[in-house]
Amino acid sequence: MTILKAKNIYYFYQDGDQKRIILNDTSVSFEKGQFYTILGDSGSGKTTFLSLISALDEPKSGEILYQGTDIQTIGYGKYRRDDVSIIFQNYNLVPYLTALENVLVAMTITDNSLPKNHQEVAYNLLDYIGINKNKADRVVTQLSGGEQQRVAIARALSTNVDIILADEPTGNLDQEMEQEIVNIFKDLAVTHNKCVIVVTHSKEIAQQSDKTFFLKQGELVHYE
Repeated sequence: MTILKAKNIYYFYQDGDQKRIILNDTSVSFEKGQFYTILGDSGSGKTTFLSLISALDEPKSGEILYQGTDIQTIGYGKYRRDDVSIIFQNYNLVPYLTALENVLVAMTITDNSLPKNHQEVAYNLLDYIGINKNKADRVVTQLSGGEQQRVAIARALSTNVDIILADEPTGNLDQEMEQEIVNIFKDLAVTHNKCVIVVTHSKEIAQQSDKTFFLKQGELVHYE
């Protein structure tokens, strides 16, 4: 079942008199329970596409549909708050808060229905992605890069959204930690029925996803 659809998306950057087309009448659909990757050369527009489907930017024309409704109709703020979570390469954690507090902050913002005991849920989420209680109570700057990325994943999960987006989430990690993060994404899709979309430069990661798209010259094509 399609949960997210980009329909006839057109997007460009204007540089003086030059128009650089990033997406040209692009359409693509994503389903729950699937782990997707998006490949493309540097500067091809992978991160731009992620910004569009996460409502951090808007297309020049076309629609982004969540469960069949244009996200503009839903409201960009509401969509970002309740329907989608983003994991960044540089984590974007609040540096003076503990791992637990970073997750709790996200839980206080969403309008989604969550269990009343936020702290217990947050601890359980952190434990699920490999952060024990001792580390959960540490300020995030005292954690390794891989551990901070795990906290960012727990934060993304804490609002109980259907769509998890990640922009080069393993770019700062070694190969072993990269694989552990990829395993978490695979489990989120298969076990927890999330739609996981990861922008990456790594063909090794792409080979482990259910479906890969390649962005080239404004087109998203299925990558074999």
